[in-house]
Amino acid sequence: MASTNFLSSDQEQHIIEAIRRAENQTSGEIRIHIEDEVSIDPLERAAYIFHELGMDQTDQQNGVLIYIASDDHKAAIYGGKGIHQQTEDDFWNSILSDLLSHFKHQEYVQGLEEAVHRVGKQLTNLFPPNSDDVNELTDEISYKENRKSN
Repeated sequence: MASTNFLSSDQEQHIIEAIRRAENQTSGEIRIHIEDEVSIDPLERAAYIFHELGMDQTDQQNGVLIYIASDDHKAAIYGGKGIHQQTEDDFWNSILSDLLSHFKHQEYVQGLEEAVHRVGKQLTNLFPPNSDDVNELTDEISYKENRKSN
């Protein structure tokens, strides 16, 4: 399945709205990136995409990327330095485990929405919204169709 066909446009908009709701409660940033396949460790690929999307340029280093390799059924969650330093690995692993469990049942929207909600709650706890907060990154889902990414 091509990554651009992973979600319908209605499903995509539903998830983007979930991102917006979560970000309204925090100064943090959440992005989702979906591609077909990955030939390296998904967390390593997520780190690369995180930097490629400019997520390491946020003021407080509090961006979180939810990475999906749809055809390979792999995923990773990568947080910027600001949030990673304050969050236990078990937190990220728990979200990832729940996300993959939803995916096994083809509950893609529910899985992504729940992951966004949980990440958003953590961001809210650690990075409450500022009065002068601006949305530093787009809320759109990014895609890359590929054959075995580097």
